Amino acid sequence: MADQFDTNRPLRVAVIGAGPSGIYAAEALIKQSEVPVLVDVFDRLPTPFGLVRYGVAPDHQTIKSVTKVMQKVLQDPKVRFFGHVAFGRDLTRADLRRYYDAAVYTVGASSDRHLNIPGEDLAGSLSATEFVAWYNGHPDYKDLPIRLDVRGVAVVGVGNVAVDVSRILAKSAEELRLTDIADHALPVLAQSQVTDIYMLGRRGPAQAKFTTKELRELGELLNADVVVRPEELELDEKSAAAIAGDPGLLKNIEVLREFASRPLTGKPRRVHIRFWVSPVAILGNGRVERVRLERNRLDENLNAVGTGVYEELEVGMVLRSVGYRGVPLPGVPFDERRGIIPNQGGRVLREGQVAPGEYTAGWIKRGPTGVIGTNKADAAETIKRLLEDAPGLPRALEPDPGAIPRLLKERGVRFVTLAEWLRLDALECAQGQAQGRPRVKLTSVEAMLQALAD
Repeated sequence: MADQFDTNRPLRVAVIGAGPSGIYAAEALIKQSEVPVLVDVFDRLPTPFGLVRYGVAPDHQTIKSVTKVMQKVLQDPKVRFFGHVAFGRDLTRADLRRYYDAAVYTVGASSDRHLNIPGEDLAGSLSATEFVAWYNGHPDYKDLPIRLDVRGVAVVGVGNVAVDVSRILAKSAEELRLTDIADHALPVLAQSQVTDIYMLGRRGPAQAKFTTKELRELGELLNADVVVRPEELELDEKSAAAIAGDPGLLKNIEVLREFASRPLTGKPRRVHIRFWVSPVAILGNGRVERVRLERNRLDENLNAVGTGVYEELEVGMVLRSVGYRGVPLPGVPFDERRGIIPNQGGRVLREGQVAPGEYTAGWIKRGPTGVIGTNKADAAETIKRLLEDAPGLPRALEPDPGAIPRLLKERGVRFVTLAEWLRLDALECAQGQAQGRPRVKLTSVEAMLQALAD
């Protein structure tokens, strides 16, 4: 029975990944009263919050405010945060089996999907994921060689991430200076020579993945006109039928039609929203110079099919935004085709069988779908399964909470505690306040550890 865990010997759970799904998993564990529990949340970086810190656009501070709620979860006495601990190096799956009754893998989807077309490896061709991480101050991407001495940028994809990067490229340096955009990104964006940003959708407006709220923001840009071709908004019969009962998609079409009716006002930049085109080659001599597009139509299953009609756009950068992809964890099963940890409702599957005591939540569980809040219900489902399994879980050999900090210290791991993260947080906010910004991010692990040593 689950009551075999008590306050003297609580259920010990390790959560690998301190992004939204990891923190929501911790929250679901501490909010229930069925089983006494102690949760340790680990992250590879010294900072928690994952994609909220490093993925949400810097000009979307309202969305980032969800970190206040997440911080409260980490501050609960039943939760500990261990930052700067790399799973597979500093802490292994064997360690989790030894010190915890259950482990929940919530590492998200940190890689991206490729276009698999000629020229994709040219300088100036990169993923939107990398570009977003660069301007958001992710330590892994701070030295990315971003050059914006080009006129045209192609953003391949029509989801919210594509909208985000298009909007950031279109905004003026004055607007971006009021955000928490990374200090190394500001001068590059301030000197940007970009005049035309092309968002490219392989299917029609009825299949676009952006939300109406994000789409509308493109029409409110102070520094850029939005350009939509009326003929690319025409819907075939199947698309019209598909969106008939979907208020969100109908609203998108309405907004796009309004954009298409607008005259150009002479703003310094233009965001072109294109449909029915797929990049088939990126062209250039060492660097991106052009992208070749093929005109598409939809087949009976609403898939994009090339028509053999081509055009070329003069662009000096191509940002692919065609989906995130999970990365395997050492010793943890991985479905290469789907880019996720194979699972059944959050229970990890090892060679088709449930792996006792191993769980997963978030994008690494279901794939990169939904918004930040979607991870809450997803994590709750996983934790429900974990608690159902609690009576039969293989018990940790060394459940003493003091064992983990001792182990990490023995291995020479400089882990970051919650108290230390709160110091970094206060420092970033104070530096931001001095400049009239939400925060000034520390963008390297070395700088973070140095700040804690000072």
